[in-house]
Amino acid sequence: MEVRFSERAMGLKASEIRELLKLAEMPEIISFAGGLPAPELFPVKEMEEVAQKVLEKNGRLALQYSSTEGFAPLREIIAKERMSPAGVNVSANDIAVTSGSQQGLEFSARIFVNEGDTIICESPSYLGAINAFKAYRPNFVEIPMDDNGMIVDELEKALKANPNTKMIYTIPDFQNPTGRTMSDDRRKRVAELAAEYKVPVIEDNPYGDLIFEGKRHPSIKSFDKEGWVVYLGTYSKTFCPGLRIGWICASPQILEKYIIVKQGADLQCSSFDQRLTALFMETHNLNEHIEKIKVVYKNRRDLMIDSIKKYFPEGIKYTFPTGGLFTWVELKEGLDAADVLKEALKENVAYVPGGSFFPNGGHPNFFRMNYSCMDEEKIVEGIKRLGKVLAKFY
Repeated sequence: MEVRFSERAMGLKASEIRELLKLAEMPEIISFAGGLPAPELFPVKEMEEVAQKVLEKNGRLALQYSSTEGFAPLREIIAKERMSPAGVNVSANDIAVTSGSQQGLEFSARIFVNEGDTIICESPSYLGAINAFKAYRPNFVEIPMDDNGMIVDELEKALKANPNTKMIYTIPDFQNPTGRTMSDDRRKRVAELAAEYKVPVIEDNPYGDLIFEGKRHPSIKSFDKEGWVVYLGTYSKTFCPGLRIGWICASPQILEKYIIVKQGADLQCSSFDQRLTALFMETHNLNEHIEKIKVVYKNRRDLMIDSIKKYFPEGIKYTFPTGGLFTWVELKEGLDAADVLKEALKENVAYVPGGSFFPNGGHPNFFRMNYSCMDEEKIVEGIKRLGKVLAKFY
């Protein structure tokens, strides 16, 4: 069948992560591939009770259309309980609810980027964002990172060299895929550079609450004095990803564009899921739930890192994240993590090869591993199997 797709559609490819997530559904595979929260920590019983109350009290409203910007009580909760700890004092009027933060990423490119414009991002960066942005045919400028996140001196050089830059994309907390965290002074400088060069910053922050040591870092948005920072948040990593409840926090002029774009895309997020989330937040303490999650994830991080030290060949480098879901592994030059994965799958263990996290290609000798989803026994066994595979290449 000869279908005449648009040029944009012709360039679309399946996400490597989404394809690999299919492996997680195979019971024999120990998968470190997806960025999945631990399902055993989902508040299933509590949600059963909350769902019943929503239907009993406001069933007709919960099943009806609602406003594009989102359920007002939920937006008030997000402003007070989620944005305030990030150092941002806003009201419900500064919040719009999205279908996860992924929708916010796609909308950002749609709003700001024309074909041939420049997007500046960390190197490496989140594959889901790269795929969302690529549909709009931008040029990517990658900024190197160190253990304190994006190197802001290099960011400033890139802004000077690329006057057609339309947005800066960053994940400052426990970055996906590296697990690195941007230092507070660099966050402040990123906000200053955005105002100086009049370029929006898309601050993608799904992991900020999941800090294992110390206090939560202030968001880049907290240093934003002129409204150039767009903050994308989500309940997917701390609550229930299946509800697909995320949000955008932005200045009124920018937020209006997101709302108009959302009207054309899906009209609104699920009325029922928004009311479900709001009632849970009103009747339960999400911060207490997050503390339980953090204990489990910290233990699993420690177990994965200890297992890497024990079972991986010498010379392999890896990051030690202080929160979030991922560690980033660097193999010796000349190795392709995609080739290693083929051998790993024969041992029923999976990860995500790192090459796709670099929008301009290259760097095949990296891969990302998630430690949140597999239980402790599978983490040890999976790393042991992977160490056995890696030993063949070292």
